[in-house]
Amino acid sequence: MSICNPVLKGFNPDPSFLRVGKDYYLATSTFEWYPGVQIHHSRDLENWTLVARPLNRAALLDMRGNPDSCGIWAPCLSYSDGLFWLVYTDVKRLDGAFKDSPNYITTCQSIDGEWSDPMYVNNSGFDPTLFHDDDGRKYFANIQWNHRGSGTGGNPTHDSFDGILLQEWSQERGLIGDVFNIYGGSERGLTEAPHLFKRNGWYYLTVAEGGTGYQHAVTMARSKVLTGPYETQPDGHLLCADGQPEHPIQRTGHGQYVETHWGDIYHSFLMGRPISDRPAPGSPASKYFCPLGRESGLERCVWKDDDWLYLEHGGQLARQSVPSPGTSIDYLANKNTEKKVNGEESLIDAAIHYDFSESTLPIDFQWLRTPYPERLFRLGDSSLIVTGRESIGSWFEQSLIARRQQHHCYQADTEVDFSPTTYQQAAGLTTYYNRYKFHALLLTHEPGMGHCLTIISCAGDYPDGALVFPMPQPISISENTIEMKVSVDNTTQQFYWRTRGSDQWEEIGPELDASVISDEGGRGEHESFTGAFCGMVVFDLTGSAREASFGHFNYAPKS
Repeated sequence: MSICNPVLKGFNPDPSFLRVGKDYYLATSTFEWYPGVQIHHSRDLENWTLVARPLNRAALLDMRGNPDSCGIWAPCLSYSDGLFWLVYTDVKRLDGAFKDSPNYITTCQSIDGEWSDPMYVNNSGFDPTLFHDDDGRKYFANIQWNHRGSGTGGNPTHDSFDGILLQEWSQERGLIGDVFNIYGGSERGLTEAPHLFKRNGWYYLTVAEGGTGYQHAVTMARSKVLTGPYETQPDGHLLCADGQPEHPIQRTGHGQYVETHWGDIYHSFLMGRPISDRPAPGSPASKYFCPLGRESGLERCVWKDDDWLYLEHGGQLARQSVPSPGTSIDYLANKNTEKKVNGEESLIDAAIHYDFSESTLPIDFQWLRTPYPERLFRLGDSSLIVTGRESIGSWFEQSLIARRQQHHCYQADTEVDFSPTTYQQAAGLTTYYNRYKFHALLLTHEPGMGHCLTIISCAGDYPDGALVFPMPQPISISENTIEMKVSVDNTTQQFYWRTRGSDQWEEIGPELDASVISDEGGRGEHESFTGAFCGMVVFDLTGSAREASFGHFNYAPKS
């Protein structure tokens, strides 16, 4: 038996790893997608089930107006005093000198319960963590962001990542006592994502370094005193794929340590899987693309006599297949007992049919930014009814309901019923990364033509992100109800359509560049770092809130 990496496929970065008894949790970033933070549960470390998105109401999270790739960065999940503790950042700005990254803490007695209203902590930087010491005192740590540095926009440099700050925190009084800058990082720089734990009289600090691209790394440091100074591990990094371009797992960094109740040691990490048909690394045309975004993996580790942590198999490269905790009776008894949400559990590598017959949105789907989904959609009689609001490029109220792309090759289809009266109203199927990186097949209306199908695309971040129309002209249709499909094969995608009841799909528009729907598309990986989605979109720029009905949505991986 083995753990197959990634354990969380598709956009699931910055995995905070937690054990509570025999239960294991991974909490990951969701950025501008709502509700905030994904928490997966496992009993065997092999099979993971999404059990909660805790930031699900306005008091906890309102991201209207947040730019792309802002919102929820790097949550930290911990357990103490009979409570789950969740620390999170709601980043309000990406470009420019400032980040504006307020940090909060919320608690809950159960992982899938109603979390408390947030406690504001500070705004000095992102990637917060909460450490519960043996004496019951709690300490808050985060990166200090230096707005005077040069590491802004697409040019991250060390001087903007101004060390890891540590300060005692009290639920009654907030931050108290002196502030300590405990670690400035290794020579790799861009030091962020602190997590603390204690073992054998040492305080250990895990950080991410090198940026979130192909130079990413997990670095460890330690000290006999919580407030430092901390020494860096002698091998430089626990995990790093930099300089190994042929390795299938890239961008390894940002994770957390856990000792299992079986006595095994594992460390989580984010990772990327570049598409397999990329040009040879080092060639003039070489460029990696990770349309699945940053995913989450696990590696098995060992302690050596020097009290430093190492990968079990040696080196710094994460494996695709990792030994599971073992074959003990207890381990086998807990396999495949994952908790289900809303009575369903997605089979990641199987075709999935969503018929929208339940009273709640299937858990695989999310929307963007707003805590008021009732203004965007509702569940009807075996259909999803979506209300047209602002444009597909809005940062405020956008009616886009989508699920993660979790395979390099897949197809998705839906049925839409819509009666537009102007080209300012449209509904359809989209492959989407952000406001500057998407393709959409839309049912709309053109003067003199009536109902028609068109494609709109945006193939890169601003200022290159001009809206384009890949078809020479829209296709006139007479129906209000049609089916739409997209087929994605690594770096290419093709839209199709057919009338309801037809057995034959027809190609529409040219083959499109799917590589733009990736971290590396547009301005590149340091400018956007979420992941690709596929879903249903409606906009109505007239303000009349015209509705579209989606009868189903299918998602199927392709071999």
